[in-house]
This record gives sequence, C-alpha cells and structure tokens, in this order.
Amino acid sequence: MSQALVIAVDGPAASGKGTIAARLAATYGLPHLDTGLLYRAVGLGVLDAGGSLDDEAAAEAVARALDATHLSDTGRLTSREAGEAASRVAGYTGVRAALLAFQRAFAARPGGAVLDGRDIGTVIAPEAQAKLFVTATAEVRALRRWKQLTGRGEVIAYEDMLEDIVRRDERDAGRGAAPMIQAEDAVLLDTTDMDIETAFDAARRIVEAARVRHGL
Repeated sequence: MSQALVIAVDGPAASGKGTIAARLAATYGLPHLDTGLLYRAVGLGVLDAGGSLDDEAAAEAVARALDATHLSDTGRLTSREAGEAASRVAGYTGVRAALLAFQRAFAARPGGAVLDGRDIGTVIAPEAQAKLFVTATAEVRALRRWKQLTGRGEVIAYEDMLEDIVRRDERDAGRGAAPMIQAEDAVLLDTTDMDIETAFDAARRIVEAARVRHGL
C-alpha cells in the first residue's frame, strides 16, 4: 500500500471484534494490537502485586511500567479474571493516559495498523480511514464467551457470564475517561446472527468501501 491504512475496530466484550481485527490485519498485511490486552495486563499486574483494583494510583503505576513482554501470557490474559480486572482499571484516567502513547505510536506505524478496543475510533486513532463498531446482543455475547471459557476448562454458569457481560457493558459505557461509544463516522456491524465467516466478510466490505473513499 502506498498510503497508510489504519483500521479501528471498537465494540463491547465478546462481540467478535478481536477475531475480526486479527483477520483484517492478516488480509491487509498490517500489524494488529488488541488494546484490551494492555488493560488486562494492568489489572492482573495490580492483583499479582497484592494490590486492590480500587487503587487508582497502583493501577497507574503498573500501566506506566507496562511493556510488550507483559502481553505474552495470552492464556491468562484472556481469562474471565483478567477481563473483569481490565474493566475495573480501564476507567482510571491515569491508566488510560499512561497507555495512550503506546497505542497511538502503534497506530502511527508506517503503512498503517489494525487496533481493536473500546475507544480506538474516538480517542486513539480518530483519523483512522476505516472505523467499525462491532456489537451483538448481550445474550449472544455471553454465550460466545461462556463457550470459549468452558472450552478451556474454566467453570462458570451461563447466567453468571451474562451478568458479567452486562456489568462490564455498563461500566465501559458509563466511565468518565474515554467511554465506550460508537464514533460518529464508524460503521455499525451487528454480529448477533452472523457466524465468524459472515461477520468477517461484512467487515472486509466495510474496509474496502473506506479504502475507495480515501483513494487507498
């Protein structure tokens, strides 16, 4: 590509945005950053140090010390514990500020990048050429995450998973620092009734339309 292509993929937990973002990155030969892993690593870092997720200063200190080596344990980072911890610390202004430069530098890579999270299109890369907001009903997202976690041996009832999803949605959308909202120029992609192939094809079409608009 002669010009940079930045793809911002936002949305709530278990909407399919991470899988879609990874496949878009592979399709267009771009680096991919799951920004949720950053917040998960911060939350787990606080817990591992014996701290409280209610301690904003402790969470900010962990965030400022974070580097790529903390993102290697993907098994633990994608656990239910990590997801809940991430949603707790992501609302802290200091944590988001500490991770802002890391994410913006990634988005500014030569040639472009694909980033997925909650505030990519609104805060991290507002000038992204392609923006998607991927969502699905809470019930469908809870079922997806329940299947994923129980398939790895975690023990959790579907009802508890749904409660987690709803609670995280409320926390992410209601936080004061960079709340989860759809960017005005983002295209909504509802994956409720889609399998991953159908969802990815729809996402690719959205990106292709954006490339045409921007002459890429």
